[in-house]
Amino acid sequence: MSLEAKIGPSILNADLSQLAVESQKLLDNGADYLHLDVMDGHFVPNLTFGHPIVKCLRNKIKEAFFETHMMVAKPEQWITDMADAGVDQYTFHIEPVDDVIGVCRKIRESGMKVGLAIKPKTPVEVVEKYVEMADLVLIMTVEPGFGGQKFMDDMMPKVKHLRDHYPSLNIEVDGGVALNTIDCCAKAGANWIVSGTGVIKADDQRSVMMQLKSSVTNAIAQYSK
Repeated sequence: MSLEAKIGPSILNADLSQLAVESQKLLDNGADYLHLDVMDGHFVPNLTFGHPIVKCLRNKIKEAFFETHMMVAKPEQWITDMADAGVDQYTFHIEPVDDVIGVCRKIRESGMKVGLAIKPKTPVEVVEKYVEMADLVLIMTVEPGFGGQKFMDDMMPKVKHLRDHYPSLNIEVDGGVALNTIDCCAKAGANWIVSGTGVIKADDQRSVMMQLKSSVTNAIAQYSK
C-alpha cells in the first residue's frame, strides 16, 4: 500500500449551527475528509454531538469521507448508529475498552473502517497489540476533550515508532496541528493530519491545507525511499 497524505479538518471549531455549510466549504477548499469529534461527557469532560447530527450532515453531504473520533466511554454502544448515519471510519479510544478486538470486529462487520486512538499518557506499545485489526492509528497530540490546546511534540516518538515498524500503516495526529507544527508531524511519519483551529480559523483555508499536505507529501517521499 502506498501512503497518501490526507488532511481532515476537525469541525469542532466550526460554527455548529452552520455545520453543513462550513463542512462543504472545507471540502471545496481541499479537505480530504471530515474529522467529527464525538464526546460523551464521561470519557472526556466535554459534550459535543452524536449520530443524529452526523446523519443530518450526511444527508447534506453525500460523497465526503467521514471519520468519527469517538471520545466515549462505551464505543461499542454507537457502532450501529454511526454506521447507519453514513460514517466511513470509526476511530475509538482503546483506554476504556475491555475487548478491543471485539469492538474492531463489530465496526468492520458494520461496514466501517477501524481506527484506534490513544491519549498522550498511553504508551504506544498498548495500541501495537491491535495494529493488525486497524486501518489507522491515531496518536493524540493534546489531551482529548477540548480544541485549541498546545501541541505536544513529545508524542512524535510514538509516531516514529509506528512508522518504523509498520511502514504501510495510516498514522493520524490530532491536536494543535497547524502550519507551525506540521513539519515535525510529517517527519515523524504521520500521513493523516487533523487540524481544527489551524484550518477553520484561517483566512485562506485552501492555502493552509495545501501547505499541510505538501509538508506530508514531501516527508512521505523521503521515508519511502
